[in-house]
Amino acid sequence: MQARMVAMEEGKDQTSAIRTSISRTLPLRLLLFCLLFAVLAIGLSIICMYSLRFFIFQQTVAPSTFRPWFEEVHTIERWIRPPTNLWHSINDNELLWRASFVPKIKQYPFLRVPKIAFMFLTKGPLPLAPLWDRFFKGNERHCSIYVHALPSYISGYPQSSAFHRRQIPSQMVEWGKMSMCEAERRLLANALLDISNEWFILLSESCIPLYNFSVIYHYISRSNHSFMESYDDPGPYGRGRYDSRMEPEVTLGQWRKGSQWFEVNRMLAINIIEDNKYYPKFKEFCQPACYVDEHYFTTMLTIQVPHLLANRTLTWTDWSRGGAHPATFGKDDMTEAFFQKIFEGQACLYNGQPTSLCFLFARKFAPNALDPLLELAPKVFGF
Repeated sequence: MQARMVAMEEGKDQTSAIRTSISRTLPLRLLLFCLLFAVLAIGLSIICMYSLRFFIFQQTVAPSTFRPWFEEVHTIERWIRPPTNLWHSINDNELLWRASFVPKIKQYPFLRVPKIAFMFLTKGPLPLAPLWDRFFKGNERHCSIYVHALPSYISGYPQSSAFHRRQIPSQMVEWGKMSMCEAERRLLANALLDISNEWFILLSESCIPLYNFSVIYHYISRSNHSFMESYDDPGPYGRGRYDSRMEPEVTLGQWRKGSQWFEVNRMLAINIIEDNKYYPKFKEFCQPACYVDEHYFTTMLTIQVPHLLANRTLTWTDWSRGGAHPATFGKDDMTEAFFQKIFEGQACLYNGQPTSLCFLFARKFAPNALDPLLELAPKVFGF
């Protein structure tokens, strides 16, 4: 009995020792676990703090300068939607390269509504803008507007105007020099970024439409030709401006002259902006008194695609008074009889057939002609 009691006492001592050992081990492990957790928490806090400071710094101090024309939309809209903002920072070489993209599949995978791009080459404001606003009203789905003004000019057209935010990045332009043609190529390139633009018309701030939008759209869209005036002038202001150093790219027999104001389709617009064969020759060897805007495009396209040109302009101009510039008409000239003279006596070919409707636009009109033009427009022009 005594031996059993001794054994029990020894068992109690062993059990007590085990419990004491476990009780000492558990706090030590718990302490190590808590210490490890604390180190991890502090490390994560430091990482989060520096990440937050970096994010705030990037957002407030060094924002990205990259601004894509198109939002990143993973649908066909990315490719067919025109730029919402015409102002960009790419240079001319980048612009011409981008604008020269041509889809090889001719059938469009979306409902494409062909548009006319109206391209205005101006010095500054468009004094006849209210007349054009009336002309464009209700036809926004079938047209696009682009304005190339001097770099120093900041437009202020109201939001209701068709010219609101339609000014493109520009460069200085000098009359009669290659910078004029460069501005025209710049207009074409910006307009080509809209895949729906099919026809391209060059106009000035002194131009007016002679018919309503429906007549003009029908006339241009149904034509088999582009309206680039091209003729061989044997006199001093034609062949007399030719420089033999333009050979072999341009020979005297290929030299042409024509009006600066043209209409071309999309294919010919791309021909113009992608050219690097004739451009250097005209830039170097056609300088005043050789006025390059009267020779460059018309000579080049006559060499390349003569069968696609109507060899006439759509813009009426009065050169009867002589001199280097055509006549300018003011408010005292604005009568129904004045425009009747323009409409009458016209004769030309349209799709190979004789017609008396030859001019769709006219120039040059002074700013003070605006009010009488607005009064005459409903009866004379049909808008």
